[in-house]
Amino acid sequence: MDTDLGPNAYTSSAWQRRFRLDGKVAVVTGASSGLGVAIAQGLAAAGADVAIGARRLEMLGETKARIEAMGRRCVAVETDVTDVGDCDRLVAAAVEDLGGCDVLVNNAGIGGDYHAATDDPPEHFRKVVDVNLFGSYWMAQAAGRVMPPGSSVVNLSSVMALTTAKMPAAGYSAAKAGVLGMTRDLAAQWGERGIRVNAILPGVFLTEATAHYSPRYQQAIIDARVPAGRLGDPVEIASTAVFLASDASAYITGASIPVDGGVLLL
Repeated sequence: MDTDLGPNAYTSSAWQRRFRLDGKVAVVTGASSGLGVAIAQGLAAAGADVAIGARRLEMLGETKARIEAMGRRCVAVETDVTDVGDCDRLVAAAVEDLGGCDVLVNNAGIGGDYHAATDDPPEHFRKVVDVNLFGSYWMAQAAGRVMPPGSSVVNLSSVMALTTAKMPAAGYSAAKAGVLGMTRDLAAQWGERGIRVNAILPGVFLTEATAHYSPRYQQAIIDARVPAGRLGDPVEIASTAVFLASDASAYITGASIPVDGGVLLL
């Protein structure tokens, strides 16, 4: 961590350095598409080398190529976050190939299908919780064992942890609310070690997951729930993740930050 908090902290170089990740190694899950790709690129743009994991290895290779084209080192590991061994292997690759693990972004997740609570198959509910909540915990465990002081964990929750979309998504909402509880507990546990843990709550973003939304449906969502008047761009999640990973947020831990265009206001 940059410990210069005096007058010299406001020089141009010192100020910019607080937002940089030079010399850091970041691990990003779910980095084969959507927000994960944006986050991995954002961390690389801020100076980090990046270890990326996802189940779709071919698409993960495309993300790796993008990061290496930016002049940063990258290692890609086929990873199913519901498999504890896979989580351990991804972190081990970061340490062995890139030199450490200073940042973890728990982005891997699934939305699941829409089932009324009385009809929700047990295997569906378990799968959604397994990926979104348990997977984040297994990754945090693996990273937490090797992270040095000054490290940062960023968990991706959702506005659905605090509100509803008036759709039957109990498993998803429960899992994402669980991520917030996990974030607070890990922040309390690891504070003495100098490891910060925070959560981002995305609203509705333009990604592969929403690419099938018609312009009319997008506008209906905006009119009903988004005071900012538009859907989010993945770069806005990436920049928030970089902020939480960097020394610019060195006194923030256990926090849950909505990046939602105001969805939670309504």
